[in-house]
Amino acid sequence: MPQGFAPRYPLVLVPGMLGYVRLLLYPYWYGIVSALRQGGAVVFAVQVSPINSNEVRGEQLLARIEEILRETGAEKVNLIGHSQGALAARYAAAKRPDRVASVTSVAGPNHGSELADYLHHHYPHDSVRCRLLSFLLRLVGALMSLLETGYRGPKLPVDIHKAHHSLTTEGVALFNQRYPQGVPETWGGQGAEEVNGVRYYSWSGTLQPGKTDRGRNLLDGTNRTCRLFARSFVREAGHCDGMVGRYSSHLGTVIGDEYPLDHFDIVNQSLGWVGKGGEPVRLFVEHAARLKAAGL
Repeated sequence: MPQGFAPRYPLVLVPGMLGYVRLLLYPYWYGIVSALRQGGAVVFAVQVSPINSNEVRGEQLLARIEEILRETGAEKVNLIGHSQGALAARYAAAKRPDRVASVTSVAGPNHGSELADYLHHHYPHDSVRCRLLSFLLRLVGALMSLLETGYRGPKLPVDIHKAHHSLTTEGVALFNQRYPQGVPETWGGQGAEEVNGVRYYSWSGTLQPGKTDRGRNLLDGTNRTCRLFARSFVREAGHCDGMVGRYSSHLGTVIGDEYPLDHFDIVNQSLGWVGKGGEPVRLFVEHAARLKAAGL
């Protein structure tokens, strides 16, 4: 791994839906924060509403960015968002490009998620199925809040309906109309490298038989969940990580879109139990060096 790869500006890691900083002793960004700090990077793993719209989460992120800038004396931050966290990061950069040096989307649903579309059609709003799913999500969210030991701020609002709509193809299309920075103009293409002084990057993975279903993933329940969710994909069937499609993840400069990593492996979750050939921590360390080389 590169040595002395600290970027100029602090790295701010933004979690996805049902995200957290740390549950008891277990961090969301397992092994990633420590690896980045070993290289000298200033890193902040932040918390935003675990279940809410991109805009609400983005406003919360903007407030946290201001706190970080005051604390560090830095002029800007580098945002790295996983899953829905990428959309919150995009919102923050669009609203305050003077505060953001770069946005990096890691498995971000930048054109929506076919899984969210499937749930929209099969669990319509106000249906019994939808109410049951909402109850389960609230229950999981409440339990995670009780176990959260890395966040000590005020209670964060929850809105399941807005969160779900924010991840559908239709919902993200509306979001992209308002905040198009870095979004590719053609399906499967790359977006603008820099907009309003903000650099845009992305990477993602796909489920690959023989790789993502081997190695320590044999013991990983989240990998099985991703394989189940992948059955809901039509447009990108066979080209998704279980929650986000390969091409839907594209934003700005596409570093890679077919790493052998499922949606959870890409941030090294489940104790780093990833499939054959998966090296999520290395991707983050190499990206820190990339940001440093770009003067960010």
